[in-house]
Amino acid sequence: MLDVMTEEELETAKAAAAAGVGAGVGSAGGASVGVLELAAQGAAVTGLSAGLVIGAGALAGALIGYGIYRGVKNKNKKRPTD
Repeated sequence: MLDVMTEEELETAKAAAAAGVGAGVGSAGGASVGVLELAAQGAAVTGLSAGLVIGAGALAGALIGYGIYRGVKNKNKKRPTD
């Protein structure tokens, strides 16, 4: 038998998925752009500096993804129903 999620649980799952996707995209962006930028500036790219750049990208991506999700959710709430 399938258990049905409550509306609150469904919204929490959607928000977590949006943040997770954003974090994945941010990590990839941080890895490719941030580390290359450090190398171009002649900075020594260590495991720590690369990890910090990738982590910052993941955090930024998660926040942007969650913000987009909230914006879309709120826009759909304001839309009148037929």
